[in-house]
Amino acid sequence: MSDFISSFWSLWVMAIVAFGIIFCVAVLLFGAQARAATAEDRTTGHVWDGDLREINNPLPRWWVGMFWLTIFFAIAYFFMYPGFGNVKGSLGWTSAGQYEAEMAKGDAQVAPLFAKYAAMPIEDIAKDKDANGMGQRLFLNNCAQCHGSSAKGGNGFPDLSDNDWLWGGKPEQIMESVTKGRNGNMPPQIQAIGGTPADAKAVANYVMSLSGLPHDAAQASIGKGKFMACAACHGADAKGNVALGAPNLTDKVWLMGVPSEANIVDQITNGKTNVMPEWHTKLKPEQIRLVSAYVWSLSNK
Repeated sequence: MSDFISSFWSLWVMAIVAFGIIFCVAVLLFGAQARAATAEDRTTGHVWDGDLREINNPLPRWWVGMFWLTIFFAIAYFFMYPGFGNVKGSLGWTSAGQYEAEMAKGDAQVAPLFAKYAAMPIEDIAKDKDANGMGQRLFLNNCAQCHGSSAKGGNGFPDLSDNDWLWGGKPEQIMESVTKGRNGNMPPQIQAIGGTPADAKAVANYVMSLSGLPHDAAQASIGKGKFMACAACHGADAKGNVALGAPNLTDKVWLMGVPSEANIVDQITNGKTNVMPEWHTKLKPEQIRLVSAYVWSLSNK
């Protein structure tokens, strides 16, 4: 990877650009040497079908003029803007700078809209129709890609419209999740519960029994004792721990797909990792409050 950011590639681009411009100039200068065809000398000497001759006329002046203009334009462009290797250009323009300037302009335009909600409690923002609408639009633009436009989530992405929360559903907890992101990590537990597929199968059946799913009672009985290795996160009662993002295993809400024995065994054996990115780098604090209020309103009608 370091090869692609070395000075060699900058020199390579500069060489290609310089060769292209020089080649175009050479073509024009060479073409300017051609003489207008006369009655005595009007062909290149190539003749086809007996009387079809190739005329050696100079290029049209308007075409040559346009060609020279494109060359001058290219030279001026590379002098003022980046493009000639790593030369920054006399104007100092960058795409990143242009983006930041446009973002700053946009932020300045919408800042008055968000200012009134900067210190308003989340519960009050959720009751404000205009604020909730802005929060919904922010959600659709930034969060719907994972949680869906209806916020009902999917396989591996939590449903935000119910009252089942991995990291807590209080306003301040939702704001913390949006601001700092979340990193849910369940390490493989196969060794902790005994180390064999049979142990994983027993624990899986016990977990299924907790939420009333069809299960093997004998296997569940064996798995109950082995589940204690999982209690550090999920709790002895298997009701989860919002401080760790450990889900409640006694309800009927499943984050990782259909709650089958095979699926649960796979999670016990291989573990799971889910990451929600932090949004404070993209959204302003006032925008995070609006999104958090909208999310909170989904499960607090």
